[in-house]
Parts: sequence; structure tokens; C-alpha cells
Amino acid sequence: MSSTALVRAALGLRAAVAPLAFSAPVAHVYNPLDYAWPVHEAYLERFGGGRKRVVLVGMNPGPYGMMQVGVPFGEVAAVRDWMHLAGTVTAPALMHPKRPIEGFACRRSEVSGRRLWGWAAARFGTAEAFFAECFVLNYCPLAFLEESGRNLTPDKLPAAEMAPLMAACDRHLAQALAALEPQWAIGIGAYARERIEQVRGATPAPRIGQILHPSPASPAANRGWAEALDRRLAELGVFG
Repeated sequence: MSSTALVRAALGLRAAVAPLAFSAPVAHVYNPLDYAWPVHEAYLERFGGGRKRVVLVGMNPGPYGMMQVGVPFGEVAAVRDWMHLAGTVTAPALMHPKRPIEGFACRRSEVSGRRLWGWAAARFGTAEAFFAECFVLNYCPLAFLEESGRNLTPDKLPAAEMAPLMAACDRHLAQALAALEPQWAIGIGAYARERIEQVRGATPAPRIGQILHPSPASPAANRGWAEALDRRLAELGVFG
């Protein structure tokens, strides 16, 4: 299976969300499929080919991960040094002063990404070994910031603004799952699992699961997330 279908689906998602408008408390909207497209495209082309056993689905970009370099949960060190990806990241036209886009020069750590990709490196060794079996997507490509700079997750948007966004994101998720043909589609958190369940009928039906989100805002994730992930995957029967 070629990665071409993933690239085409991502371009369709980028075009679909471009005209959408969002009201307060949203003050800034970042779309890394625009300003970090070269890196995102490289991620899809290098690692998105072939059928995957497991697809992990997150919600939307984090401030020091995908917002910076265009890769889901994109802890800069993991993207640069483990995945060996590179590419030009340009600054969005309108940036929040507390959330500058620095691309690969960003020195802040995306804790969720450090945990996810650190687990992948510990379990699989190389990025090539991980991506031979697995892939990671985000449901929504957009990051929403309030005037304070605080992140607003998509599920907090008003229903009227969320509807067209969900339609675009559902369509992309269905297309990506159809291209990857996974045995398992696993939501990183409840929201992502719910979106997988909604689009499941439009794809070759994978088994669906849910894992704990690695966010540092989660007390449970701060008590040994990697170990909890391995236990959960064993319970589901994903590996083994």
C-alpha cells in the first residue's frame, strides 16, 4: 500500500479546514498542515506505506509537538533524532506571543510526545521497526489557543463550529484507516476512540481500543504511562 493515499487525504483535510472560522474564546488557530507541511509530508511518505497492524489516533496538535514540526505527538528530539525527519517550517501569519512556532529550533519538550515515542523506541528499537507495524495519526490538524495562550481542545468548541470541522476530520480519518487497513485502531483517550467508532462503518472494520492519554495533566499518566500502556495492550491482545 502506497503512502500516496495518506498524502492525498491530508491535502484534502488541509483544504477542507482552511475556510473554517472560530469565535471566542478561540483567539488563534494554528494549522501545521500549512506551515509545517514539508515535515508532515515526509512523515507520511517515509512511514505511511504498507498495511499497519495498529493505528494510534490522538486528538489534535500539542504546543511543543505537532504545532512545532507537523508530526503527531512530535517531540522535536524524537522527530529529528529517532525518525530522522527534516523539512522547512515557516511561521504562521498570526502567532500568539506565548506560543511562537520555532520548528526544529524549539527547545521545549512535548511531554506527551516524549512518552509516546520514548515507549515506541524502548519497545521496537528503531523507527523503521515501529512503523512497520504501527502508525500514529491525529484526528484534528488544528490547534486552538485562547487569548491567554491556553490550549482549547476541539471538543470544547460550540456545536455549530464543531460540525463542519468534525465532518472534515471524520472524512480524513476514514480515508486514512482505509489506506492503512489496520487490525486495530486505538484511540489515545476517549474522544479519539469515539471518533474512530463513528467512522468505523466507512472503513474495513478494525478492532477498536482505547489507551490512557500520556498528557502530564493526567495523574494516572504520571504514574508510569509506558508500563500502563503495555498492560493495556496486553489486555486487549494487540501484541503477543
